[in-house]
Amino acid sequence: MKITAADVNKLRQATGAGMMDCKKALVEAEGDFDKAVEFLRKAGQKVAAKRADNTTSEGVILVDVSDSGKSAKVLAFACETEPVSKVEDFSSLGNAVLQAGVKHHAKDASTLAELNIEDGRQVSEAITELIGKIGEKIVVSDYKHVEGEAVVAYIHSNNKAAALVSFENVQGADVETLGKDVAMQIVAMKPVGLDKDDVDPTIVEKEIEIGKDQARQEGKPEAMLEKIALGKLNKFYKENTLLNQAFVKDPSMNIAQLLEKTQKGLKISSFVHVVIG
Repeated sequence: MKITAADVNKLRQATGAGMMDCKKALVEAEGDFDKAVEFLRKAGQKVAAKRADNTTSEGVILVDVSDSGKSAKVLAFACETEPVSKVEDFSSLGNAVLQAGVKHHAKDASTLAELNIEDGRQVSEAITELIGKIGEKIVVSDYKHVEGEAVVAYIHSNNKAAALVSFENVQGADVETLGKDVAMQIVAMKPVGLDKDDVDPTIVEKEIEIGKDQARQEGKPEAMLEKIALGKLNKFYKENTLLNQAFVKDPSMNIAQLLEKTQKGLKISSFVHVVIG
């Protein structure tokens, strides 16, 4: 049957697929619109399956801070190559996925796939269709959420790293300026926790074992290994937990001291760090 330009355009508007792909889908479906849509989805699934093991080291990071400034969400929308990260369809879908997370109050990445974006498509379906159109792997590589009395977001200039910082006991302090500085510190220094009590126990165990191995290689007595490793662990906490890290802009104080200097009693309740690549 004859496939008209209007038919192709209708399918293109509905799916975002390219004109030639839409025409091919309509031909395969003998003009049946719903079957053509299904054809394009299956084509996307085939591409996704072929590229499932590919690395997604490019993409965009998108942030949404609530109007109240008390909550924020950050999405890492990743692809294989830099040119694709600059395609309008890619960034538009990333924004649509983030807004679905905002609308439905999604707390983590695992809940995003089953949500519907504004046009009614499920997130997973929309991503698969875009994979079929663009021809490379696309994933939500990370999605995080924070809440607090005041939340500040920062996206690094390369658009591949971001941090959200949540504050409590603000009492009128200028947390916007402070928050940017702290978030930039997080992106630059990559702390593994807020303080030592916030560090994953598996990381602590690993650092203790590393400390013991180093001491053993230095010829230290076996009976001394535990004590030496714990000493190294304290240094690890100082360098790798946010509140104990030296402030990059003024190493004479750590982040905990910076908070106290800004506003007595001001606290960071939580933070998240998201990176692509």
